Amino acid sequence: MFELEKALSKSRNTSPGSDRISYHMLRHLSTSSLSHILRLFNRVWTEGIFPMQWQEALVVPILKPGKEPKDPSNYRPIALTSCFSKTLERMVNTRLVHQLEVNNLLPLHQSGFRKGRSTLDNILQLESEIRNAFVRRNHLVSIFVDIEKAYDQTWLFGIHRTLFEFGFRGQLSLFIKNFLSHRVFKVRIGSTLSDPFVQLEGVPQGSVLSVTLFYHPFFPNSFKPSIIGSRHTIC
Repeated sequence: MFELEKALSKSRNTSPGSDRISYHMLRHLSTSSLSHILRLFNRVWTEGIFPMQWQEALVVPILKPGKEPKDPSNYRPIALTSCFSKTLERMVNTRLVHQLEVNNLLPLHQSGFRKGRSTLDNILQLESEIRNAFVRRNHLVSIFVDIEKAYDQTWLFGIHRTLFEFGFRGQLSLFIKNFLSHRVFKVRIGSTLSDPFVQLEGVPQGSVLSVTLFYHPFFPNSFKPSIIGSRHTIC
């Protein structure tokens, strides 16, 4: 019950998914009602079967400020997913991140998505490198990489392979596999919904777990420094 209550307390009042159940509703449930939700979560965890609505996202296109509305590329897609699902994801993600941290499985210079770390760490590190290079009269080169459509292009097999290489077995691996399978999304414009589209690749937008799963197949191996004395950071 502690994990569930903590997950709800950390949740922001975002818009609900297709089931229309909001965090505000969940936070005001009685202890007895929360115990029923906890039993449901435990069944999903042990049986690995997700309710269909938990695997469905409503994608709402939001026009970027000052952009031409006739151009589809000028819209930013916002994915609305089930608050039930995101609450369970938050509980599982807390366990996953804890294991990654205590077993030193995250890159040393990674600051993004970590407790007690932020992009300020990267800025301060870069400033320190610049000052050191200036004092020593050395050259300093910085390369910044921005991955376009990062979540949509995440390699699913790479996620499972990396988790296996990290030693994750049993229910956690099964949960993540089922969580990433059979996902669909619908586009909502006003009150009109599109037909469902099946998501075959990538991690779901609007998901709590996606943040952690995204950098597994890419960053541990793809951005290792190849020049002596160089280093990389992940924001």
